[in-house]
Amino acid sequence: MPYLLVEVSKGSEADPRPMPKLVASCRTGVMDGMEVKNITSPKVIDARNGVVEFLLLNHPLDCPVCDQAGECHLQDLGYEHGKQGTRYEFKRRTFDKHDLGPYIQLHMTRCILCYRCVFTADQLTEKRVHGILSRGDHAEIATYIEKSLDNNFIGNVIDVCPVGALTDKTFRFKNRVWFTKPVNAHRECSCCSGKVTLWQRGEEVLRVTARKDQWGEVEEWICNECRFEKKKTTDWVIEGPTHVSRHSVISQGHYEKMVKPKETFSAVHDGRKPQLLMDIHSVSEVNDPSIDLSAINGPATSEVFNHPKQKA
Repeated sequence: MPYLLVEVSKGSEADPRPMPKLVASCRTGVMDGMEVKNITSPKVIDARNGVVEFLLLNHPLDCPVCDQAGECHLQDLGYEHGKQGTRYEFKRRTFDKHDLGPYIQLHMTRCILCYRCVFTADQLTEKRVHGILSRGDHAEIATYIEKSLDNNFIGNVIDVCPVGALTDKTFRFKNRVWFTKPVNAHRECSCCSGKVTLWQRGEEVLRVTARKDQWGEVEEWICNECRFEKKKTTDWVIEGPTHVSRHSVISQGHYEKMVKPKETFSAVHDGRKPQLLMDIHSVSEVNDPSIDLSAINGPATSEVFNHPKQKA
């Protein structure tokens, strides 16, 4: 990633010569007296801009419809280092859709080939069934023979994907992450630690993910049962709100230290409660309160809300 590139202006006290090229900070040994420049170096800024431009060459402009929007690392990099236009004159690459099973949705056109899902599957499964096929511009994540990813811990590839290439089918198109409230919760699970983050909208649990640290890395892997099947508040023991960085768009609706205000209407009107003038659900079928979005296996389409009209 572009943040790895830094400039070493002084090698060490014994050898103060600067390194001739930019180096990867994660692979460079630290020496006494070494001086490292990151955002203070024009070379570093120019190199990071170039890497982001390269990553965005074939990346589609799916942010308005992508479920990863609001927590996408590439979106943050594009905002900080991206350009308004592109110098690329050719068509973006496209891929045929692959079915990875009932839980994971693959959008290969959004993939930046970071290999994180492949490395994670190597760690969590005894026999990995997906990987990188082909080479060069035709390289893609796939299973080759359309095999389903059905390992009990394979859902963790969704959490490690930095873009919207691998998403949760049970959460697809149901809500935006900045409209939900993340809370820490746990349950007794025989397969994993049971420590998760619940993404709620009201009392509905729309999504379950593994907990992440301040750098966005998964703390503990969770099983598919906790991630995809336990979508009720009663299934979990709520610990409290998840700490969200103030730089994240998710924090705009996250009331981590909120004190619930007192109801003033009844106090002002001598104990009388407010009256409902009109129930919109009596004249419209949009957002039917009887439909639980967290219980829908897939996106909330018009077929979910369109009830057959009864004949008089």
